[in-house]
Amino acid sequence: MYYQFYEWNHAFLSPARAFNDALRLYYKNPLNPLTHTEVGRQIAAAGDLFERMTRRYGKPDFGISETTVDGRTVAVHERVVWERPFCRLVHFEKAQTEVRQPRVMIVAPMSGHYATLLRGTVAALLPHNDVIITDWIDARMVPLAAGGFDLDDYIDYIIDITEYFDGDIHMVAVCQPAVPVFAATAILERRQAQALPKSITLMGGPIDTRKNPTEVNLYAAKHDLDWFRSNVIMTVPFPHPGFMRKVYPGFLQLTGFMTMNLDRHLTAHYDYFDDLVKGDGDSADKHRDFYDEYLSVMDLTAEFYLQTVDTVFLRQALPKGEMRYRGTPVDPGAIRRTPIFTIEGEKDDISGLGQTRAAHEMTPNLPEERHEHHEQADVGHYGVFNGSRFRKNIAPRISAFVSRWDQPAVAAEPARMGAANDDGVDPAPTDTRPAPSVPATGAE
Repeated sequence: MYYQFYEWNHAFLSPARAFNDALRLYYKNPLNPLTHTEVGRQIAAAGDLFERMTRRYGKPDFGISETTVDGRTVAVHERVVWERPFCRLVHFEKAQTEVRQPRVMIVAPMSGHYATLLRGTVAALLPHNDVIITDWIDARMVPLAAGGFDLDDYIDYIIDITEYFDGDIHMVAVCQPAVPVFAATAILERRQAQALPKSITLMGGPIDTRKNPTEVNLYAAKHDLDWFRSNVIMTVPFPHPGFMRKVYPGFLQLTGFMTMNLDRHLTAHYDYFDDLVKGDGDSADKHRDFYDEYLSVMDLTAEFYLQTVDTVFLRQALPKGEMRYRGTPVDPGAIRRTPIFTIEGEKDDISGLGQTRAAHEMTPNLPEERHEHHEQADVGHYGVFNGSRFRKNIAPRISAFVSRWDQPAVAAEPARMGAANDDGVDPAPTDTRPAPSVPATGAE
């Protein structure tokens, strides 16, 4: 019922939005003398703010049209190379380059925001890697006939993708997918599968939420699964394609995000109003760019959301050795071949320090040289995968780690966790073997 009320509210505001649009146009018309007055600028700014606060934000575009490879600017084109009802893989193809680069798949979080939130992550890794990203589908857009989607299905997708690329892929899991990527790797290792990820990078993920619990972890721990099922699970209303599907709505997730830092968001919108009145277009554009992405949210299937809350946040099943996939225990100790790189932010208020690094403690049978960890100073959760410190300090480390394990290393100097050279990047060992052939997967 709440979801339907949310839709009715949008419909109810349509006349007000139409009147507001007319008013904005009137006070933005350069031929109107009032446009150039203080009062006129304030009315136009208020109209702009009202429009943005009542708009329905659709999925943004990645908007990455070029990158730089070896000092040359090359065009980039998006192409879907794999697709299922709840996910598609978008390959950022580089034009006019014959340089073979490690294939990196960024596993975007399925936690409310679209994969485009990782636009900066993609752009930073593109110059040195062949980048693919998981583009998750809004659950309200998936018809009931497509079936359900839970955490086990998520792991199935990761396994299927690994097999699709015949193991010629490095996975970079950002936040929430750290758990299913870690679990999928353990499952493949236990099966002694030939197709394994060449490496996995886990960034700010809730591997063990018992360590340095954050406000998010504590809030989840205060409620049982029935509370979540009763209070945050709703039915997609007509006329969306996913009509009657049980979901955790994106607008509820967004409300949670906003209330965690309400003062900061209110200040940002007040500053935006002030910038519009003063005519500071650059600052206003930065505000629009950020909130166009931040306010664009998607629904999650109820079964995926509830199983994730129960497994990761309520029972901490993975670090306790109690997690099961399709009835089979998930044993991280089975990981013996796949290198693991963990990355944490010093000021992360979503996944506390130590929660991601716990993956190393849980893989005692993985040789020491295949473990690596980096803690980035002065960044919060968002800064782990985006922003200036990510571009300067984190992305080069990911590329170096991926490059090191893109081929089996020969006579490599053992790399201890956290070891780095003077530039802050671990040196990649040399490899005298010929490069392996790249399978024709359709992704080239």
